[in-house]
Amino acid sequence: MHRCLQRHGVSRRPDIEGDKPSKTRFKSSPIGVFPIDLAEVRTADGKPHLYVAIDRTSAFAFVRLEMKADIATAPAFLDALVEAVPYRVHTALTDNGVQFADLPKNRDGPTARFRGRPFDRARHGVERRLTKPNPPWLNGQVGRMNRTIKDATVKRFHDETHDQPCSHLQAFVDAYNVARRLKTLRGLTPYEHICKAWTDQPDRVVQNTIHQLSGPYT
Repeated sequence: MHRCLQRHGVSRRPDIEGDKPSKTRFKSSPIGVFPIDLAEVRTADGKPHLYVAIDRTSAFAFVRLEMKADIATAPAFLDALVEAVPYRVHTALTDNGVQFADLPKNRDGPTARFRGRPFDRARHGVERRLTKPNPPWLNGQVGRMNRTIKDATVKRFHDETHDQPCSHLQAFVDAYNVARRLKTLRGLTPYEHICKAWTDQPDRVVQNTIHQLSGPYT
């Protein structure tokens, strides 16, 4: 079909007359912006929930496996994320799930601040951002990372207990953060990018990067 269209000169869009619109790049942001996603996984022991966070700039990934996804585990995941990341987390981007935010209709009014979800309240000075309720997608980067982690761990191994997928998750994420070279980082690994930021932007780094890359995922 492509060769047929090419012979008739209709295999490409027509050229735009006049000045072509200039290509624009995505707005760059400093390290510390973490989209957070949630997915359900299956093991022989039940259906635990996987929290995934990945830095939009450094691509540093952090995951945590919980048996429940509720208003208690979501803020606990944010606490663990802030503790594990060796630099300052200043923005968390989530969808409008009940674990992260109250229903849109209940966010306004005199009693809204008393009724809001614990994740909605200010924690560690992290700014909270929500996606629009419709459409429901969050962020392509964290969505792809979520699928990659599931394909490399829970979909590859038959886990009978809760501890087995946790060990697989920790091994994969540690290897990704330290050894995975990414085109978006110009060939650097997330760990190397953080070390570079440690040199270029020391005010953003709060802890020694070498001792903070690996941590608990359960």
